Amino acid sequence: MAEQLKGALILGQSGGPTSVINASAYGIIRAGLEADCITKVYGAHYGILGVLHDDLMIMDEEPGEEIERLPYTPASALGSCRYKLKDPKVDDTDCKKILETFKKYNVRYFVYNGGNDSMDTCNKISKYMREVGYDCRIMGVPKTIDNDLFGTDHCPGYGSAAKYIATSIMEVARDTMVYESGVVSIVECMGRHAGWLTAAAALANSEEPCVDLIYLPERDFDMDRFLNDVAKCYEEKGDCIVCVSEGIHYADGRFVSEAETSATDGFGHAQLGGLAAKLADVVHKKLNVKTRAIEFSLLQRCAAHLASRTDIQEAILAGRTAVQAMIAGETDKMVGFVCDRSNGYTCKTELFDLASVANYEKKMPLEWINEAGNGVFYDFVEYVRPLIQGETSVDMRSGIPRFARLKRVRAR
Repeated sequence: MAEQLKGALILGQSGGPTSVINASAYGIIRAGLEADCITKVYGAHYGILGVLHDDLMIMDEEPGEEIERLPYTPASALGSCRYKLKDPKVDDTDCKKILETFKKYNVRYFVYNGGNDSMDTCNKISKYMREVGYDCRIMGVPKTIDNDLFGTDHCPGYGSAAKYIATSIMEVARDTMVYESGVVSIVECMGRHAGWLTAAAALANSEEPCVDLIYLPERDFDMDRFLNDVAKCYEEKGDCIVCVSEGIHYADGRFVSEAETSATDGFGHAQLGGLAAKLADVVHKKLNVKTRAIEFSLLQRCAAHLASRTDIQEAILAGRTAVQAMIAGETDKMVGFVCDRSNGYTCKTELFDLASVANYEKKMPLEWINEAGNGVFYDFVEYVRPLIQGETSVDMRSGIPRFARLKRVRAR
């Protein structure tokens, strides 16, 4: 058993939120408040920027009933950011500021909840603290609806987003059937390089066939082949529902989305959008049929009213495990899941080295995508179905949700 460190804990949230990111925060906060060796639990306002700017919230002073609402509250309750931490080997300005904040509040535990780039941030901080001799344990907790983190079977947030996509597409499909005239509906889902989210549309077909074509970034997109697929489907059925990942690209790597610009986020990723509208326009002009473009956009990641109970529970587990692992002496790791679907569904936590996780994207296995590149096989449905099970216990007031309202008392 490693020597028990006594000191404060900082929790930060980073990147695009999910409907269960606050469930992980709940697990971290509760485990921190319960641990005798953790003297204070702080929340970093706007992720790592809160640590850099000495802008911390005292979680110990939040009302208990509001903390209990966190698992059912969407978005990042502490505030998020997309900030790429400077590499301390090139410029150690950021890491020096972080060290100052850690020393000021005697921080010995740091948990960062995010995706690929957030794990890179954790890894940089961990290595820097080791090099300067400051004893602080660092742990990453996965969060991404993209489901593209290395090692872990899946990521908290993905199951709920998949559930939302499948449900919404079933509803869209019902709506398209009310008129005599046919329509080609093109639904755009998030996913720059990995198609996990868009593939979730196949879940709808497991209940009632409604999605005709699915296109993912893992296979190159061909416009002529796409038009032929749509024309054939429309001719046979009189309508067609297509689901596309925002990041589908041509064989030369160019994104199909017409809204791709030189603009990037804080991590240098291209900002995408407008794909559904572009494809709907092309289909309308080339095939002379009625079209409809639908972009789920932020709804995929903030629909807490439709969150999966399994997702919520696993997000809490990931947060709690991170704190327990640090107390036990672990550092420079990310909490992940190892699952067994051979006889029902079981999920256990496992720790993965941050260096293996940082800046690596896990894509959909090609064997789960059909040869034509316009659909997925049932193996994928069997993989994702356990992750969407169970309903949320969101507190409803006067017919609408009552989300957590934090006081955000600042540390001084």
